[in-house]
Amino acid sequence: MKLVAGLVVSAALFGGAHVLYGGEGRSTAVETASSSAYRLTANGDEAACAVQRGAPVSDGLSLLSVAPNCRKLMPGIERVKFWREQADGSVAFSENGVDPIVTFGVADGDGYESYAPAAPLLALNNDSQ
Repeated sequence: MKLVAGLVVSAALFGGAHVLYGGEGRSTAVETASSSAYRLTANGDEAACAVQRGAPVSDGLSLLSVAPNCRKLMPGIERVKFWREQADGSVAFSENGVDPIVTFGVADGDGYESYAPAAPLLALNNDSQ
């Protein structure tokens, strides 16, 4: 009897979900978030390049593309492939998703300023216009 009652409840839950979502099952695939464009500058606008935050890979980790000319700002930064957002709001760029090449803290306003490594000082600002 308990087996029949369990089957009835399961069928009701499945049917309710089916009706609720209009006959379409919910996708478990990670949805592609809209990319965010940023402008990376060094030492107060002496040089600048484009940085593009891409689709999320996992919680707090997103793909990242950096313009080739970013190498002029900080040699090695052209290798980064990931943007990791920390719980404290800081952001780290890395090649492998784990080991940061550069780390930014939240700056005054709506941007970020690098704190590791100590030099060069980099600023990362949203480039939405």
